[in-house]
Amino acid sequence: MSMIRAPLAIALAVLAACGGPATPAQPAQPPARPSAATAEPQIYDARIVHTYPHDTGAFTEGLFYLDGQLYESTGLVGRSSIRRVRLEDGRVLQSVNLPPGPFGEGIVNWGDQIISLTWQGGIGYRWNRRTLGRIGEWHYPGEGWALTRNEREIVMSDGTAQLRFLDPATLAERRRLDVTIRGAPLERLNELEWVDGAILANVWLTGFIVRIDPASGRVTGMIDLSALAAENARTDPDNVLNGIAWDAARRRLFVTGKNWAHLYEIALVPRR
Repeated sequence: MSMIRAPLAIALAVLAACGGPATPAQPAQPPARPSAATAEPQIYDARIVHTYPHDTGAFTEGLFYLDGQLYESTGLVGRSSIRRVRLEDGRVLQSVNLPPGPFGEGIVNWGDQIISLTWQGGIGYRWNRRTLGRIGEWHYPGEGWALTRNEREIVMSDGTAQLRFLDPATLAERRRLDVTIRGAPLERLNELEWVDGAILANVWLTGFIVRIDPASGRVTGMIDLSALAAENARTDPDNVLNGIAWDAARRRLFVTGKNWAHLYEIALVPRR
């Protein structure tokens, strides 16, 4: 087991880079108590509990855990796929390619289906979860980045500071949620996972995962994986953090990234 930790200054820099205002100079008078909307998020370090093999040829875009197995989507035009993966050794048990043109993005399960996105072009697909056969398609405006779900809705990110909530049966958009950090919009929300009533979202290119309150859209926590992300991107800067999966039954949180050699089970440690 090891602790992956970066300085608090890095986290504050990420807040500013992702849309949050820079830390102001100290005022002459004590500042007013911050509102909930502008409060600083709790920062968490990550303790590695277990390390599993991961396919270094998988340009990971989406990830979820269900019934003892991982489901993963990969990107890149002509190489996009959806696959079923054995956690213990990273073996790909089943795989299907997307049509040759689209760039594959996030996936989520609903009933006996997998719903998938593509990056541009506004087209998504429905797949039979058992056979991975393609059984339909659907359409949406703008870009598609990632998907997750709760018991009633599917949640979609599109690279902006908004999350879309979709009807699971029709995939029609019901509403949108503005995501903010320290009172400012937070863009580049990518891979998503619903965990204990909150939404975890990887912030593309930062090495941080944020925890979002689905009622208010406020970022209430940040998981600092910047050192782990940097370690895995030493050979290629495109090998960024992008993969979150949650095993609710055993309460295990998994993370990985594009072309990473490992998938990590992590435990969160609040930073004081």
